[in-house]
Amino acid sequence: MSTTVTHVWIPSTARVIVLDGFVPVPRGTVATTPPPLSWAAKDPADVLDYEFDITAALVGNEGDIIDTVAVVITPSATGDLVLNSSFANGTIAVFWFASGQSGTVYTVQITIVTVLGRTLSRAVLLPVLPLASVVSVTGALTTDQGAAITDQNGNPILVGS
Repeated sequence: MSTTVTHVWIPSTARVIVLDGFVPVPRGTVATTPPPLSWAAKDPADVLDYEFDITAALVGNEGDIIDTVAVVITPSATGDLVLNSSFANGTIAVFWFASGQSGTVYTVQITIVTVLGRTLSRAVLLPVLPLASVVSVTGALTTDQGAAITDQNGNPILVGS
């Protein structure tokens, strides 16, 4: 006898941005602008889930969770990155992105409002790169099929290096 199973979907931990908490700046120091937030790159053909975790920003405010999420993607012409869907689970927002022009770094402006009225707005970069196709690298060692040979970090090994 066959039984239909229920699947539990869990977002991938490979594409998570964790918003740091709000740490006070010691007296006599100058606050510096943190580096931009950035998700891992996607291929134009990928449809992937990306997480934005605001847990640390809500420490000390137990019970406060995400109420609404607004997303603005730039640039936004035909064929550019699109938001297929989004949802929230407590203090984690999950976004499903598709499409995008290869070689473009998109800015995803996320504005989150919590049930207790807090508003958090952050810009996250999402690069779209040709990950599914073989990229020709001039001066790199190649296989018999022409694919670049890479080191343990994915960087092409150049002739003479």
